[in-house]
Amino acid sequence: MTRTLISGGLVVTAAEEVLADVLVEDDKIAALAAPGSSCAQGWTADRTLDATGKYVLPGGVDAHTHFEMPFGGTVASDTFETGTRAAAWGGTTTIVDFAVQTRGRSLREGLDAWHAKAGGRCAVDYAFHMILSDVHEGTLKEMDQLVADGVSSFKLFMAYPGVLYSDDGQILRAMQRASGNGGLIMMHAENGIAIDVLVEQALAAGRTDPRHHGEVRKALLEAEATHRAIQLARVAGSPLYVVHVSAEEAVAELTQARDKGLPVFGETCPQYLFLSTDNLAEPGFEGAKYVCSTPLRPREHQAALWRGLRTDDLQVVSTDHCPFCFSGQKELGRGDFSKIPNGLPGVENRMDLLHQAVLDGHISRRRWVEIACTAPARMFGLAPRKGTITPGADADVVVYDPHAEQTISARTHHMNVDYSAYEGKRITGQVETVLCRGETVIDRRTFTGRAGHGRFVPRSTCQYLS
Repeated sequence: MTRTLISGGLVVTAAEEVLADVLVEDDKIAALAAPGSSCAQGWTADRTLDATGKYVLPGGVDAHTHFEMPFGGTVASDTFETGTRAAAWGGTTTIVDFAVQTRGRSLREGLDAWHAKAGGRCAVDYAFHMILSDVHEGTLKEMDQLVADGVSSFKLFMAYPGVLYSDDGQILRAMQRASGNGGLIMMHAENGIAIDVLVEQALAAGRTDPRHHGEVRKALLEAEATHRAIQLARVAGSPLYVVHVSAEEAVAELTQARDKGLPVFGETCPQYLFLSTDNLAEPGFEGAKYVCSTPLRPREHQAALWRGLRTDDLQVVSTDHCPFCFSGQKELGRGDFSKIPNGLPGVENRMDLLHQAVLDGHISRRRWVEIACTAPARMFGLAPRKGTITPGADADVVVYDPHAEQTISARTHHMNVDYSAYEGKRITGQVETVLCRGETVIDRRTFTGRAGHGRFVPRSTCQYLS
């Protein structure tokens, strides 16, 4: 048995903040005790990490990543190896990626393909959601088996007609199936049919620059799709999780549903909290770096997102990490914004950006941990193993220096992408040491992990519904 003592830090969970020593035995949290009392209790350790003046946090859970994701004629630039290594640098010890069903193929084939990509390559633990792109009787039956196998959430798209789009009838059928098997439906809520009309009209009028990506994907079309998804879920008796919420009007739809007591949940992402259409409008072709869907919104939408996080009308901050290099990938859309690969890098930056939000007064420390660690673990059936520091939980632990200053830059990040969406942003707070299941993967700002340490984690069903 290997014992690690993390001494003298402020343990911050969603429930409390307490000065405590944390004892790790092999891959589990064994005990917590008042600082300095561990010797009196007879604790011994093979190694001690001094966390005096630091925070001791649960490892982050990023419930929305796309490593090696094919999109728009190219593939996301982070592999499972590079992406999970970057996640570790950013204090995230569990990612949930999206396996994709190819149209005409089974769900199992898509899931097996993602297992093959990730197996033996991840530095931190991982799980999968399943993207449904071809809903019919066969795939509906497969959903039951996937839930039993620990893949208990299913994403559908109201956007991207001809690629990933599902119509309302297909969505309703998937929701009905989920209502019976305990699965959670995740929804990309944008009216893709209407958006395609606006894209066609913009290009015909010569509006081809990246900023027009945000203009055609209107906030009202996100709100309309969010409203429609909620009503379909009500008809089906299914819970609903809306991904990457970016618009004030969409937050209002979620808030209204939750005020009625409906099992409706939402996530937002750092890009919507810290970036805006000002970035899409950067001169030249620089705005292409910020093309993602849902798109960045005008800054005035950010207040509603922060408010939703404080009031728990938004429960989770994930990254939707889907990076494409500016050179050779984003450039595919020069002269036609609709051909710019949709996605931003961010898996390494999430925990730090949210700590800055604590310092800026948007959220509390405990809420920081809740939206980045605890809530995603509960939402996707990973608790109590993940997302908290308590005896019996996996020893996913971050020693965090709240006073360290850093400047975010592509020159120093570890994501496999040639730019940073937050280039030059100065923030306070930095991950110092990271344990994933008791193994040190970041040791005082040095990577000591390895590909293959990360394990696939089968999930139970959404723990918000029990």
